[in-house]
Amino acid sequence: MNISAISHRCAYTDSYPLDKDTLCLNIKTAYDVDSVYVIWHDPASFRKTEDGPWRGGKVQMEKKFCLKNHIIWTCTVQPPFKRTEYYFELHGKENDETWLCFENDFALPSEFAANPEIYLQYKNAWLNPNDVVSVPSWVKDTVWYQIMPDRFCSAGNFPKRYKNREWNDTVNMDWRDFFGGDLPGVTSKLDYLKDLGISGIYFTPIFKSSSNHKYNTEDYSLIDPDFGSDQDMKTLVEEAHKRGIRIMLDAVFNHSGGDFPYWLDVVENGEKSKYKDWFFVNKLPLKGVQGDTSDGRYFSFDFVPVMPKLNTNNPEVQDYLINICRHWVKEWNIDAIRFDVANEISHDFVKVLRRNLCKENPNLFLLGEIWTDSFQWLAGDEYHSVMNYPFMIAIGKTFAHSGELKHEMDKVYSLYYRQTNTALFNFLDTHDTGRAIDACKNIDEFYQKLLLLMTMEGTPCIFYGTEIALEGASGPYNRSPMPWDQLEKPERKEVLSKVKEIIALRNEHPAMRAEKIQYIPLENKDQVLFKRSSDDGKENIFVALNLSEEDMEIPFEKGQELLFGINASLSEGKEGKLLLKKDACALFI
Repeated sequence: MNISAISHRCAYTDSYPLDKDTLCLNIKTAYDVDSVYVIWHDPASFRKTEDGPWRGGKVQMEKKFCLKNHIIWTCTVQPPFKRTEYYFELHGKENDETWLCFENDFALPSEFAANPEIYLQYKNAWLNPNDVVSVPSWVKDTVWYQIMPDRFCSAGNFPKRYKNREWNDTVNMDWRDFFGGDLPGVTSKLDYLKDLGISGIYFTPIFKSSSNHKYNTEDYSLIDPDFGSDQDMKTLVEEAHKRGIRIMLDAVFNHSGGDFPYWLDVVENGEKSKYKDWFFVNKLPLKGVQGDTSDGRYFSFDFVPVMPKLNTNNPEVQDYLINICRHWVKEWNIDAIRFDVANEISHDFVKVLRRNLCKENPNLFLLGEIWTDSFQWLAGDEYHSVMNYPFMIAIGKTFAHSGELKHEMDKVYSLYYRQTNTALFNFLDTHDTGRAIDACKNIDEFYQKLLLLMTMEGTPCIFYGTEIALEGASGPYNRSPMPWDQLEKPERKEVLSKVKEIIALRNEHPAMRAEKIQYIPLENKDQVLFKRSSDDGKENIFVALNLSEEDMEIPFEKGQELLFGINASLSEGKEGKLLLKKDACALFI
């Protein structure tokens, strides 16, 4: 047995409370381990009770995640007195090998029997209800739609500060171009989004800024005049809520814009500025100094001089930004906040912000933009979830035939607590990536990926235009305006119809939003079949994808129903089969 491949720590994702009564335990091994047991008891079990000593038990663990080189085994226990002490018993595949795993060492059963006192057992001291990580329950049932206001829709009923390009003029687009979309324009399309199956809108920044994307904020308290007014925002939220659509705003708190008044005060007054410590200024004066910030005179986002980095460790900055968020929550009744460059904002600030805002609205959803393993921000007192870039990359690897879907997805979902996985923010593209269709060799592969997006655990998001396979391999063309006049074109109409169909299945079937997934082994690793089961076990849905060059056949039993298929067909005859051609996908129940 490869003992060096075995790992467990009585903390983090290896040992954590699922709820106030249940402890989840995970251990990682190599593939040479055949079975694993947890031996557990109450560390105070030597004390007598009316029924005698209580000593816990022995629980067999199950394979939860199968990674490329490791297995993660899992089980749950429910200690009646909240305390748990435990160790592991591991059985190898060869020679009836058995090892015991303790916190301070490994031992053969005979070694443990001879000197039990020298082996330290793992100890979860207490299942404290306040330590249970939780996420708003509504999130897992939400299908999001990301909107860049300047590029989605223009109501055209008020003057704009900037000269706009014609809506459909995307020839030789520039990063600095404005197209004139606004909040009333979004409101006018809420019925379109409702019909699409959308139940949440994620807005990129809407506050006053000199750019079209608004990630360099001038005034956090003022909606950009090009987008509308405070009343326009209230109306949008009210109308969205009437249709069961929630609203998420983008908080750009890592950095401000170069025309943020408090930053201008620092530039003008230097050491005398009372806002100097609101930023990370290393060398003064700043007035009249040009160029990027690679000289270290102050810290900024990505060396961009017009995006000075806010010092979110400063209590004054914390109070200012928390009050900004409190206004969004109380005055506009928003449902969620997405934090830009979330991994560069101080942990201390996010903890304070969460404590304050969740008092205003316990169901508020806090989402961080982090592109890598984000566990340190998801321990229960900061963000509820993160933008799941590892998910997008895992799908890309699978379709590039450099990874098996099961291994790739199991890696993604092994990073976090089970309750966090329900709210992971999944997507195929965003304003920071190329468009989903441009990462596909054809439209059928696009449908395959979209079906995966809608059948995996978490909360899926569609970037505006993805529902019609809007193109844009790289910036700025990935941010082209929504081509409303193209929706009736046959090719756009067909894509929109199929995307609606897939989203509707997500919304209608609990199994597509649940945790339980079972990958069914097939000889060809580029042919994928898995089963999704509802939490109550009453519904099972099967998803099949053919990523290979060969035809794929799946037995199809009497009573089963094909709900969705691309290049998939049912055979006639006594023994039914589902046939999937190249680039095919199917969903059946």
